[in-house]
Amino acid sequence: MRVVLAGGGTAGHIEPALALADALRHLDRSVGITCVGTERGLESRLVPARGYELELVPAVPLPRAITPSLLTVPGRLAGAINATAAILDRVQADVLVGFGGYVATPAYLAAKRRGLPIVVHEANPRPGLANRLGARLTDHVFSGFPGTTLPKAEYIGTPLRRDIVTLDRLSTGDKARSWFGLENDRPTLLVFGGSQGSRSINQAALAAAPVLRRAGVQVLHVIGPKNTVEHEPPPGDPQYVLLPYIDRMDLAYAAADVALCRSGALTCAELTAVGLPGAYVPLPYGNGEQRINAERIVRGGGGLVADDAELSPEWIIHNVLPVLRDPERVVAMSEAASRLGRKDADIMLARKVLEIAR
Repeated sequence: MRVVLAGGGTAGHIEPALALADALRHLDRSVGITCVGTERGLESRLVPARGYELELVPAVPLPRAITPSLLTVPGRLAGAINATAAILDRVQADVLVGFGGYVATPAYLAAKRRGLPIVVHEANPRPGLANRLGARLTDHVFSGFPGTTLPKAEYIGTPLRRDIVTLDRLSTGDKARSWFGLENDRPTLLVFGGSQGSRSINQAALAAAPVLRRAGVQVLHVIGPKNTVEHEPPPGDPQYVLLPYIDRMDLAYAAADVALCRSGALTCAELTAVGLPGAYVPLPYGNGEQRINAERIVRGGGGLVADDAELSPEWIIHNVLPVLRDPERVVAMSEAASRLGRKDADIMLARKVLEIAR
């Protein structure tokens, strides 16, 4: 059996696809897996690093408004469909699973042209254009968010890596803090802005650093691989650890008591799966899905939320710091976040895909 996975651009599309790939291999070692992506997305680094075959097709971003570039879309899309269809033929695909992003649109259309079964997974409450199209071409639609607007969607959660869903934060915490050079007996704030980082989160956290230190809080701050900061916090106690990127997010989650972060679907799925309270700052662009992601967790008692324009050092000091200094509140929010998490979506989706392919 050969499964082709289409999802690229950001970690929010790629990581669920790779989690599904791992689950498929866990259930059936004979399954062949090919990932389809574009050279401009993170998949060009993440997929080979996880040991899976990656085939590249041209990226065809669809304009959100009527512009002259819209006239070039049909020709470029036709080329991408042909390239994807050739990949499906070459690997003798039995099923196409799409997760959204630039590569999903030509993949869905190529699979439809070849008469292959199509499976769609949508992680967000408001689906993007690619998955809205894909859902019209199949009855096999699954969602990572309860109440998604996609018709026929079955809620199963978002597939996550095994090192995330099997993480025991309580037993791993001391080891994780030592890994990053942090102390074991201090409240710890994890700051990150998704796979690319966030300038507004970086600036607010760094500006709040002196007050956090005086309050005894240590910080693990992931600024993003392409971001820089003008002034790093000076060495001191408590530690303020500044890193461009972390490959072991499981250890980062285990080291932390609270996370200050964006509220993309993958981030929210991971934090609730491991039971880590979040102070969420939704991305101020797109169709508002990050705000919906965060509000569900806040209503459940597992987090806080601030608009990007509202985020400031003062907001962190007045809202996040009191949580970090209250162990009982951290425990209550952790338990609330855990109640919202799903840890078996990878296996559930893998079983569905194998059943559909057969």
